[in-house]
Amino acid sequence: MGQGGSGQGTAWRPQTLAVRGGLHRSEFGETSEALYLTSGYVYASAEEAEAAFKGDLKRYMYSRFGNPTVAMFEERLRLIEGAEACRATATGMAAVFAALMCQLKAGDHVVASRALFGSCQYIVTELLPRYGIATTIVDGADLGQWKQAFAKKTRVAFVETPSNPALEIIDLRAVSNLAHEAGARVVVDNVFASPVLQKPIELGCDIVVYSATKHIDGQGRCLGGAILGPAAYCNDELTPFFRNTGPSLSPFNAWVLLKGLETLELRISRHCEIARDIAEFLSTQANVTRVLYPGLASHPQHELAMRQMKAGGSMVSFEVSGGKQAAFRVLDALKLVDISNNLGDAKSLICHPATTTHQRIPPDERARMGIGEGLVRLSVGLEDAEDLKEDLARALTAA
Repeated sequence: MGQGGSGQGTAWRPQTLAVRGGLHRSEFGETSEALYLTSGYVYASAEEAEAAFKGDLKRYMYSRFGNPTVAMFEERLRLIEGAEACRATATGMAAVFAALMCQLKAGDHVVASRALFGSCQYIVTELLPRYGIATTIVDGADLGQWKQAFAKKTRVAFVETPSNPALEIIDLRAVSNLAHEAGARVVVDNVFASPVLQKPIELGCDIVVYSATKHIDGQGRCLGGAILGPAAYCNDELTPFFRNTGPSLSPFNAWVLLKGLETLELRISRHCEIARDIAEFLSTQANVTRVLYPGLASHPQHELAMRQMKAGGSMVSFEVSGGKQAAFRVLDALKLVDISNNLGDAKSLICHPATTTHQRIPPDERARMGIGEGLVRLSVGLEDAEDLKEDLARALTAA
């Protein structure tokens, strides 16, 4: 792990940390963070190599273990998040899998919220049981179900809030209190909120995971992920798993993500402004039967969302009357908004979750998650809000 953090600026405010946190300049004194495209490192002597492999000497050994550019990204995100430690991964799903598997073994029990991204649900409901790890699924907003599930000895609680795509909000402080009483850790997928809008660790959670591919990059350029949590967890449990399974982030992607962090707070603020405007607009459209946006008072958990988030986020989901075929007609009629399963991009992107991100989930389970055949998920970008409204109005009319 990193030699990349400068250790300076822990009292700096978030936007300063986003620009300068973790900066480590080489002897050349470069302004922008250096990009270290190397797989390995050389030793001054055989004795130095031996000391490094024994753990007696902290230095870079192999870029699967650690890299200066990756370490700068880890330290900057750690400072922004307010965590003790950070480990960067190749993708968001690599982060989810590593964060869970590094601390689980056969016989353990995991409790997870029902409303999860499709691949996360696959890990929890299909992959973990193959390793003898029992799983219980609960409705995330029902604290009674959490309490009942924790009656069985539990190792980990896994939640996603706001959820993908129905934007369900989970009370992180309440769930964390219940989990800790049961001796369990709480792992939170915070990708929809980003570290700008929601701080799970401040709300009592233990471990936070991100798909840095989304808002942290914010421009659809590369893949990446991150795991943040206590130093003891990251060093003693996560690092051995990480080093020996190899889900490492490439230095080039880390460099791109570093530059993304510099503008993250500015972009998220603008995303939220436009998304709220779009959500209000969609609420007035005759053939839109439901709009889900945490920043609107009409959201069933608006009060909770505003208590643990700074704003409503960049994601808006809405139901089109007429089901799948009508939803498809809306998507096909759009000229400005692109059809894509990615999110958190500067470009507005839209998808039909029932046939894309959540298509492998059985229809009855999708219905329990609030994913109807007419539901579409809109990742609101940074275009002019009026242009987006005109495009959506034209498409809704065509439907």
